[in-house]
Amino acid sequence: MVEVKMDGTKGIGIMAIKKVALLTAGGLAPCLSTAIGRLIERYTEISPETELIAYVSGYKGLLLGDSIQITDEIRKNAAILYKHGGSPIGNSRVKLTNVKDCEKRGLVKPGENPLEVAANQLIKDGVEVLHTIGGDDTNTTAADLAAYLAENDYKLIVVGLPKTIDNDVFPIQQSLGAWTAAEEGAKYFENVVAEHNANPRMLIIHEVMGRSCGWLTAYTAKVYHENLEELDFLPHIGLSAERKDVHAIFIPEMEIDIAAEAERLGKVMDTVDNVNIFISEGAGLDAIVKEMEAAGEEVPRDAFGHAKLDAVNPGVWFGKQFAKLLGAEKVLIQKSGYFARAAASNEADLALIKECCDKAIESAMEGIGGVVGHDDDRNFELRAIEFPRIAGGKPFDIDVDWFGELLADLGQAKGAKMVTAH
Repeated sequence: MVEVKMDGTKGIGIMAIKKVALLTAGGLAPCLSTAIGRLIERYTEISPETELIAYVSGYKGLLLGDSIQITDEIRKNAAILYKHGGSPIGNSRVKLTNVKDCEKRGLVKPGENPLEVAANQLIKDGVEVLHTIGGDDTNTTAADLAAYLAENDYKLIVVGLPKTIDNDVFPIQQSLGAWTAAEEGAKYFENVVAEHNANPRMLIIHEVMGRSCGWLTAYTAKVYHENLEELDFLPHIGLSAERKDVHAIFIPEMEIDIAAEAERLGKVMDTVDNVNIFISEGAGLDAIVKEMEAAGEEVPRDAFGHAKLDAVNPGVWFGKQFAKLLGAEKVLIQKSGYFARAAASNEADLALIKECCDKAIESAMEGIGGVVGHDDDRNFELRAIEFPRIAGGKPFDIDVDWFGELLADLGQAKGAKMVTAH
């Protein structure tokens, strides 16, 4: 950071920034490409002299010194990124404080401290501001890095953006990309549901991403249910809204009475000849993991210690439970996660992303670090929220009106609320 100067377009005092680095990390979300595009576009508008680079594949690229120079050509065409999903600069799941994992993957040499390696690379590159686009793991890792640098007398401003389709970051009202993911998940199921015609007594399980938060599953079901209301049907030949609708929603925040639900859904099966269930990939996760471990099975975990959901496979578990109880002749399990999370941002997310990116740059120029979002605890003010307050696992509030109305439409009791701690 150098001298304070004036931005004539806004008339506010800001810090002149020589060099900024961007990185995306964690899983994909329908916001990464858009956020990169907006950060490049906005810096070019208000501070064209600021040099921009992007680390390839997140913290992996930072550890290996692998970066892309943001050229004039890229700056001029940054808006193209709004039309694409994924992350053009690449992602990875790397935790800088997990030394063993970094060594095992060849990202650092034996005996090296990944935080020190990353810090030295930032110093070598002359980076003054680091914008991280990721979930709570990405941004808390960035906080660890900033703290390490501060302890070693190097000032780095880290300003993160909250990427997670789970919409489960404390204390952020709405994470980037979640609205789009719900819309895309609903679109995915619009085709999948037609498979109920393929076999009598069909059970279709739609597994939606969401390790510890059911917001995405609930909102995907909401969007799908509302879209269904816009269609015409011909029930006399078997084409009915009842057969295509959602019949149950199971999420981590609700206790699931399998016996009671089986009795209710059994009547649905007998009446319309199929049952469609939306579940979060984290629904019943603890019980499934305990069952696997009790059977002597090893549960694979990622660098952050999370059980790998592809190995646990909650959709298969629920399919087995309900297939027997409902007398299903065929079970179809479909996961919309990779389809939904790789989409380009929809209009609602595009507006939110632009607003948050602009605030992130403003905060960087004011020398304020944190994760940008609408702060639940500060009357939803858009601000750079302090890193120590950022955490994952924010539960979905099942008492919100729209969710209660949705369950009532489906004929499903809300059930008991799971106790969660933060």
